[in-house]
Amino acid sequence: MSYIEVIIKSIIFLLCPLSLYLLYTIYKKNLLVEEKDLGFEVAIISSLYFVLRFGTSCYNDYPIILFDIPLLICYYKRKIPLAIFLSLILIVYESLFLSISPLFLALEYSSYLIVYSLFVKRKLKPINVVNYFIIIKSFMLSLAVFWFINPEANFSSNLFYLFTIIITLYFVTNLIISIFAKGEKIIELRCDLENIEKEKELRSSLFKVTHEIKNPIAVCKGYLDMIDINDKKKVRKYIPIIKDEITRTLILMDDFLDYTKIKIEKEEMDLVMLLEDLEEYLGGLFKKNGIEASFNLPDDDIYINADYNRLKQVFINLLKNAIEAKDETKKENKINISIESDKEFMNIIIEDNGVGMDKDVLNNVSEMFFTTKKRGSGLGVSLSKEIIEQHNGTIVYNSVKGEGTRVIVTLPKEVNMG
Repeated sequence: MSYIEVIIKSIIFLLCPLSLYLLYTIYKKNLLVEEKDLGFEVAIISSLYFVLRFGTSCYNDYPIILFDIPLLICYYKRKIPLAIFLSLILIVYESLFLSISPLFLALEYSSYLIVYSLFVKRKLKPINVVNYFIIIKSFMLSLAVFWFINPEANFSSNLFYLFTIIITLYFVTNLIISIFAKGEKIIELRCDLENIEKEKELRSSLFKVTHEIKNPIAVCKGYLDMIDINDKKKVRKYIPIIKDEITRTLILMDDFLDYTKIKIEKEEMDLVMLLEDLEEYLGGLFKKNGIEASFNLPDDDIYINADYNRLKQVFINLLKNAIEAKDETKKENKINISIESDKEFMNIIIEDNGVGMDKDVLNNVSEMFFTTKKRGSGLGVSLSKEIIEQHNGTIVYNSVKGEGTRVIVTLPKEVNMG
């Protein structure tokens, strides 16, 4: 079997479980966080098993080493416990089948964890961290080749092997991560499309309920116009009809409120990771509008009990509002996102130096259907407020016309450890 055939076979073994996981996530609606995590763990472990069992071959007495890619994907997705578990499996495998010293392997795989911790504090993008890992792997593999894998081969053969395997590892790793990232973008796009459909459905429901309410109100008005308080016969006849129509209106309103009530599904989630994902998700939009966005986030994870997708909906709405509020007359347009916390609560603060709001707009900004946009629905802020309130939090707006706006989202630090 040629070198190229071995590489293609390994890529297939690596991608197959991951592709099935992505397809399952795309087409399975309303997956809980635990279900997604379990699916990811099964896919990664399956990829590692397949590539170790069927994809690891030798070419001219040199092993084709691509089994570190599932481990790098774990670091890319910040699944540290799973990464440690895979590291232990790889240490055992390489010491038994490649005759590499366990101490040497322990040094290599522990260095990945140490470097990951250092680079997370510097807030590097995950793909950059993976590239740094490949550099470490290249150095450690060089030592392994000359000391353990093929120490008797001549220098040029070992050097050629190192060059080809490192280039292969780099391109295959980035290829698989790129495919995986695009799959996740499709998942996000699907969620966004579902939210758009829900908004369309909400608007359609609003028009329907408006039409349905208009009818009983018109009936009431008609009978009130005809009623004569001096004609007791008409009063006894018309008052029950008016009462029934008002009752029907109230029933319609109750049905509509039950239908449109936002449902919250709380799970343990990392707030910092959510905001970092939004930094990447909205990066193109910031750049397109010439806005300098600063995400001043803590190094440590912050876990809260909340609905990830609903909070994402809130912060996307707030950040898009900040973008749309930019002041064209200013040379620099800025948006700052930061987190402040105490023992019980945390404040997520979004500040911009845009056009700001006057007192009248500020007083009505949270009202449903109130908007200053030409094509706005007036629902975004009110829905965001409802979502935050269902998380037992608050959302407060402070703004000065011509200076900018400051939004403070306060959430409790409750975490469900059960």
